[in-house]
Amino acid sequence: MNKLFLPFIIISLTLALNAFGQFTEGSFPDDEDLNIGGDIFQDFNEDLEAAQVMEDERFYRYARFFGVNLGIGFTTFTDNRGVAYKDDHPSLHFSLMYFLNFQSAFVLGVEYSKHTMILDTFTLGSPTEAIGVVETNMLRPFFGYRYYVDTSDLGTAITYSNPYFVGRFEYWYQTNVFKELKNLSDESGGGIGTAIGFGLEFPIEIKKTYMNVEFLYHRVNFFDKFTDDYKQVPDDLEADNQCDSNGDGNSDSKCDSTFGFNDLRGDVLTLMINYHISW
Repeated sequence: MNKLFLPFIIISLTLALNAFGQFTEGSFPDDEDLNIGGDIFQDFNEDLEAAQVMEDERFYRYARFFGVNLGIGFTTFTDNRGVAYKDDHPSLHFSLMYFLNFQSAFVLGVEYSKHTMILDTFTLGSPTEAIGVVETNMLRPFFGYRYYVDTSDLGTAITYSNPYFVGRFEYWYQTNVFKELKNLSDESGGGIGTAIGFGLEFPIEIKKTYMNVEFLYHRVNFFDKFTDDYKQVPDDLEADNQCDSNGDGNSDSKCDSTFGFNDLRGDVLTLMINYHISW
């Protein structure tokens, strides 16, 4: 019986030895073969650094660094100030630019506009004599930020126009000159303002010259925003005989005011067209 199982035992041992011989030291994969790529966070950081280097190289090769804007445009107002003022166009613009990258730039500049108000009636500021022409000069230095829209996936026309959004912090210096009523001293003051808007920049020569169109909406705290000096003479003023110049107890006909402004509230709208030079 033992002789009967002996061949099976020998065959089993032979097969086992052959199978074990196949698992030599070189048959196992190296640790490097099992390595999934080292530190994945380090690889990710290296990819980011490489992409940033490529972007910097592209910026230094193709982008603008500094720019100058010279332009003219329009400045107008809303609400009561818009009704009171006759805008003496054009407005003037000068600014400098510094580009941070393809999409961001800082702007530092100044704008000037002139406006005229005509008061041919009697007001609280001058109840017995018409003020006449008031000439207003507005000078506003500003600091702003532009964000150029990424147009790489947009149409050719939009890409060509270089659209951007802009925000500005401003300070408005205002001077009111009374041209006809010499007994009134000139008024001057200032007010803080902010502005938001958008613009388009059309290349004339890439990287060198552009034509720029910019629209802005301004909120300004003018020093004479709530003045009532230009308010029409009310009826109770006539009743107190403050318009009785000859002392006969009757109001002068020239005090029958029918026109004026309760205040000078209003926001500002500007449209500027600039010639841009960059390098």
